[in-house]
Formats: sequence, structure tokens, C-alpha cells
Amino acid sequence: MGRVRTKTVKRAAKTLIEKHYPKLTLDFQVNKRLCDDIAVIQSKRLRNKIAGYTTHLMKRIQKGPVRGISFKLQEEERERKDQYVPAVSELDLKRTNGVINVDKQTQDMIKSLGLKLPITVTNISANRKFRKRA
Repeated sequence: MGRVRTKTVKRAAKTLIEKHYPKLTLDFQVNKRLCDDIAVIQSKRLRNKIAGYTTHLMKRIQKGPVRGISFKLQEEERERKDQYVPAVSELDLKRTNGVINVDKQTQDMIKSLGLKLPITVTNISANRKFRKRA
């Protein structure tokens, strides 16, 4: 099953990442030495656990945002995604030849909102919501 990390280790690692993100790397040995320099940690074993979890979190951060950790670069990335505006609108009637293709649920939602849009219903399988995402 694996080892369980304590709240102390997790909290310390997240604090280290938030305060010293640019210095940390994906290498355990480097992070271990940085933990020695940056923080006062009671024991070698606790230092190694914190450095290991920090390394684990740094690898997760490379893939995308991590819940519970807030630092400047991650916040800027979130802002950039929130402010994204596509170059061409999916609702541009000139581009779609005057007709917008939607599924049955979307058509019902548009009708309930009282919008008058030229739409056609496309046949999408009922299990669409339950597919696994890659």
C-alpha cells in the first residue's frame, strides 16, 4: 500500500514550495540540501521525508496545478487560462453556415433560457458523460 505521510511533513513541504519554489528541483538530493539550508528540522529522518514529499509535489506541479499550493507562477498560469478568449467563436454563424450543431441537452437548455438561435441537434451517445477522461 505504501507509507503514509504525516500532516507535519505535508504542511512543511507545501510551505517550502510556496516560499522557495525557484530554488527547488525535481532531484531529491538537491532538495534535501536545500531543506538543510532553508529550514531548521529536528532530525535527519524528518528532513528526508520533507525533501521526498517536496520532490514528489514538484513533479506533480510540472504536470499541472496542485491543490493546496499557491505560488506566483501557478497563479499567473491560472489567470492566463481564465482570461483566454478564442480567436474564432464557435457561435459565429458566418463560419458555421448559419447553423450551430448541439446535442439534445444543450438544445433543451437553450430553449429554457428563451434564446432564439438557429440550431440543429446532433446525435451524441447517451454515455458521453460517463466516458473516462485521458
